[in-house]
Amino acid sequence: MKVINASFTIMSNINSQEFLSNIEKFGRVCYKSENSITATSAKSFIARIIKNGHESVIEHEKITVKIVCDRGVSHEIVRHRIASYSQESTRYCNYSNDKFGNELTFIKPVFWEKTSTEYKIWREEMQRVEDSYLKLISLNVPPEQARSVLPNSLKTEIVVTMNLREWRHFFKLRTSKRAHPQMREISIPLLNEMKELLPPIFEDIVVE
Repeated sequence: MKVINASFTIMSNINSQEFLSNIEKFGRVCYKSENSITATSAKSFIARIIKNGHESVIEHEKITVKIVCDRGVSHEIVRHRIASYSQESTRYCNYSNDKFGNELTFIKPVFWEKTSTEYKIWREEMQRVEDSYLKLISLNVPPEQARSVLPNSLKTEIVVTMNLREWRHFFKLRTSKRAHPQMREISIPLLNEMKELLPPIFEDIVVE
């Protein structure tokens, strides 16, 4: 049994200047103001269209991120409709195999310290889950049936592709104080990294 922290990796090769220049080039078609493009005009143009609610323009660019989280968080992520997903499958992954270390991997609950009673109870239960899963596999139960005992805490990897407008929507919802703590564990640092990469697109989103 392995316990890890949630994480993410931005898989897209983001050339910030190219992204912003493309958005300005595409967006200025709406106003036939292509002649106003300069080496430094993209940032102010994008800030203006976002302020005016003309966010359809930023749908022309997309970003792909691989997120390592628990199954519960992944269930919330896939509720975002305008996106593409590729997720680790518990039907086809046999966690008793060597490539998985012959064990289950779980995401540590961010809200419990390792020394707490709550964490100890959780860890004991996860150990029981692993024992049950491996026992079922040893009885030649196929993974797609043995997965019935797997909990929300099971680690999953999900590749998420969204256009920039949908990422903005994602961050507005998933960094909110009302969002699940383990969702915020991923969404807040991801937003901060996006802000560094593409400030005009994300800098106006404030985390509560």
